[in-house]
Amino acid sequence: MSRILTDDLPFALTVPVAIVGGGAAGLCAALAAKEAGVDAVVFERDALPQGSTALSAGLIPAAGTAAQRAAGIADSAASFARDIQAKAHGAADPEVLATVTQGAGPAIDWLTERHGLAFTVIADFSYPGHSARRMHGLASRSGAELVDRLRAAAEAAGIDIVGAAHVTALVAAPDGRVRGLVVARPDGSEERIGCDALVLACNGYGGNKTLVAEHIPALKDALYFGHPGNQGDAVIWGQELGAALRHMSGHQGHGSVAHPHGILVSWAVIMEGGCQVNALGERFWNEASGYSEAALAVLGQPGGIAWDLFDARIAGIARQFEDFRRAEAAGAVLQVESMDELATRISIPRQVIRATLESIADLKRRRATDGFGRDWSGLPDLAPPYLAVKVTGALFHTQGGLAVDGAARVLRSDGRPLPNLFAAGGAAVGVSGPDAAGYLSGNGLLTAVVLGRIAGADAARLVSAEP
Repeated sequence: MSRILTDDLPFALTVPVAIVGGGAAGLCAALAAKEAGVDAVVFERDALPQGSTALSAGLIPAAGTAAQRAAGIADSAASFARDIQAKAHGAADPEVLATVTQGAGPAIDWLTERHGLAFTVIADFSYPGHSARRMHGLASRSGAELVDRLRAAAEAAGIDIVGAAHVTALVAAPDGRVRGLVVARPDGSEERIGCDALVLACNGYGGNKTLVAEHIPALKDALYFGHPGNQGDAVIWGQELGAALRHMSGHQGHGSVAHPHGILVSWAVIMEGGCQVNALGERFWNEASGYSEAALAVLGQPGGIAWDLFDARIAGIARQFEDFRRAEAAGAVLQVESMDELATRISIPRQVIRATLESIADLKRRRATDGFGRDWSGLPDLAPPYLAVKVTGALFHTQGGLAVDGAARVLRSDGRPLPNLFAAGGAAVGVSGPDAAGYLSGNGLLTAVVLGRIAGADAARLVSAEP
């Protein structure tokens, strides 16, 4: 059944810019459109905006920000772009890559200065693949705070956010111009809303098992750690309108979700000198490669589980993240006073745990690289008390999506833009390439915030230019 309607039926009302999705992408789009002098209405399927943004750590990578300068961090958009492209093995679209890396710093400063979101840089540890410390977060280091503050900024700007409004279909002209949308309400009623421009900010397809099985078969049975509303609406609508799709196999996984608690455990526990072992007590890969590819690495182990092993010093760093504090409160984090007690608590032979941890200590002392390719130089040795978390791998969100240009316009297969359709965040193709290993920390919120801002501003310009 088509989800694109081509009828001539009237609309109950028409808005200048309609935005589907009230996460970081949609709210930034709305703020930018309003700033350009054009009213935008956000349609959000949940009662309040939450989505994938609320489930994230709320960290946005950006170069050249006021927050970086305040922390004494030298960085540039060019260096940022090189890091992303290196992680993506050269597969990131050059135009979109340049757009988001050059736009990230100004976007963070815009949110801070104009809308009061007090971003600071995580300056006490580095994320894998980033050559500078450029991850920006709010005080709680949580996505829930980020989306709440963005919603408050939108409300303060007089932007209408319509909650419990599930967009089920688009209305379009034969040339692909979107005329409006159909909104389903909780009571079963439907409304037809016209629009002059449309921004798709409804994330990807991680919650659609059929699409995941088609495009990411290795994770078809994996824990999905994203919002259930991410059903691929944007890519389905886009395809019906003739849009091109790119890198549909691209995704962000995570190999550090506390099991069975289902709480994210910060990758800081690994990057600051911790490790992962499987149920046999053996290390099985280069943990410093990145948390996204960790999902498949962990799921490939016996039972699809692993243990994060670290110490109290590292736990002190991880406690800046609300998720880690939640994991501790839920009893997911074990603390012991010796290697032998650690072995007992996680049911692994003592000699195996001792051999694994003593091997890591030797690598650190020698500032050596191990057989998996992990460089241990500069990392302090683990010291009691030791901590451990049982974890599994999960799919967080998809990185493939609608092809877009530097103005966030959705592109047809021949490269021409659709007349009035824009996409941002998970609805648009990301800059991670076609596989999990291409995901650089923060890529998801990077394209949400930057492309969202651009989409809203350009949709407003398009509407303002029309006679």
